[in-house]
Amino acid sequence: MVVHKLRRTGGADAVTATAAVVAAVATGLAGCSPGADAGTGPPAGAVVGATAGGAKAGDAGGPLDTVRAVPELLARAGTSKARTALEMATGGTRLTIEGEGGYDFRAGHGRVRVLLPEDGDRPRRRITELFTPGALYMKNRGAGVPADKWVRVDTTSLADGNLVTGGATDPGAAAELLRAARHVTYVGAVHVGGVRVAHYRGTTDIAAAAKVASPRVREALEAAAKGFATDTVPFDAYLDGEGRLRKVRHRFSFANGEREVEVTSTTELYGFGTAVDVRLPPHRDIYTGRIAG
Repeated sequence: MVVHKLRRTGGADAVTATAAVVAAVATGLAGCSPGADAGTGPPAGAVVGATAGGAKAGDAGGPLDTVRAVPELLARAGTSKARTALEMATGGTRLTIEGEGGYDFRAGHGRVRVLLPEDGDRPRRRITELFTPGALYMKNRGAGVPADKWVRVDTTSLADGNLVTGGATDPGAAAELLRAARHVTYVGAVHVGGVRVAHYRGTTDIAAAAKVASPRVREALEAAAKGFATDTVPFDAYLDGEGRLRKVRHRFSFANGEREVEVTSTTELYGFGTAVDVRLPPHRDIYTGRIAG
């Protein structure tokens, strides 16, 4: 297991208390300003994705190039619906934060409604999140923020670049991490959401991904690369017959004091071509007061 130790950098304290996401979304964000191996290829006849140049995965570049081509093919697809899940385990406790919405891979923005787990006597609560290049907007955030106000967070100020602290990994960032995929192997053909897909497994490197990522997410990934002591992140990616990403699962582990916090971030994409409406809140609706810890 790879253990990532988050350093405390100039922005929010991304990992506090029991779990990174619970601390950041449910109670925290205090202080925030409003050369690789190709691996084994799929067997003959297996479902594979298309590379950026239109070739099938088994034709030329193999699994490595197929997975690295994911961001470009998603940009071609334009938009999709998205389901997210962030699962944390620490000290025998397991928590899951779920989300659902849509994402525009050309514009680099999306809208997701995140469902927080129960917190003591507090029932499950939904937070609306807007992903934009360089910023995360949250509504119904609680902890001292008026119900009709939004909180704006500069993702480049977060020690993890908002890979986990928002309760859902930005789908664009999740895809961009695959640009630096390494040691990719083909696992087999499975079904995701009723669609036959090719399952690939490998690792990626956050710092390397930041260097080749699109400008929309580059600074956030650069922040994450500085915040993590170790950049290697294992992943499982599931691609359909057109090479489009249908599901990706990244596995992070944090050393939080003497406790180890395991975070599994899963993003599932479907309904390609669905219109995504992301309207940024006007300045008067953005909360600029103190956020309760």
